[in-house]
Amino acid sequence: MLKFETAALTDAGRERDENEDTVFYKVVDEPSDNPMGLFIVADGIGGRMAGQLASFWAVEAVKDSLSDLIAYQDPRSTHSFSREDILRMQKAAVSGVDPSNLKQRVATAVDKANSVVRGYSRHSPKDARNAGTTLCLALARGRQAIVANVGDSRAFVLRNGQLHQITKDHSVVQQMIDAGEVQASALYTHPKRHVIYRSLGARDTVEPDIFTLTLTPGDSLLLCTDGLWEMVQDASTLIGIINAAASAEIACQQLVDAANAAGGHDNIGVVLARMVEV
Repeated sequence: MLKFETAALTDAGRERDENEDTVFYKVVDEPSDNPMGLFIVADGIGGRMAGQLASFWAVEAVKDSLSDLIAYQDPRSTHSFSREDILRMQKAAVSGVDPSNLKQRVATAVDKANSVVRGYSRHSPKDARNAGTTLCLALARGRQAIVANVGDSRAFVLRNGQLHQITKDHSVVQQMIDAGEVQASALYTHPKRHVIYRSLGARDTVEPDIFTLTLTPGDSLLLCTDGLWEMVQDASTLIGIINAAASAEIACQQLVDAANAAGGHDNIGVVLARMVEV
């Protein structure tokens, strides 16, 4: 029986008064052989309330777009069924989700989020100004996960003691690294390290990077904003925290604590989902 053990946490960090990061997760554990999970982090752009609202509305838009997949309805709520009937209907409810369609559903959700943030910035110029947000999400159904990102919030998978970065930053410095113009360490030191060339709300359309991942029991999905990965640069520290923590909640708190201990220069957003077999 597969299950996601999940937690999320966000923190303003040590240097900022506002928190422009938004995090979210929801897991539907039934039927137990194909649990559904939606995991999201977003890092707002624009300062003051603009970035905070942009990340919030982006997450709300994704949730709304995928609500039918993560809103499990218990068939026992209005009728009387046998245990066998209940199990059969539970399995059919999730089995009815076409795996090949999940990637398109994620792309549509990102497009909707972009439209919402774009509309917000256009119709509330006084409050929104240049509002925008990064977005990193994972939609998991059983062992299959669809990961999408826009901006420099990241998704990782921890498997067999190794932390693998799934996403690639849409940042100016990452482009320079790919072109061989600077070393990889420039991600943490270059004056333009916070400049991203792709975000929600910047244009009428946005093209997310979308990845398909097969999960195995024991894997951990880590989604985070740059407030974590830029502060805690040593992968072994992240691995040690996640592996040693007794729960996903404790791991998230310790990850945030580690980012703050390293300086806490930015807001910190973290979602951790462990796939376990029980």
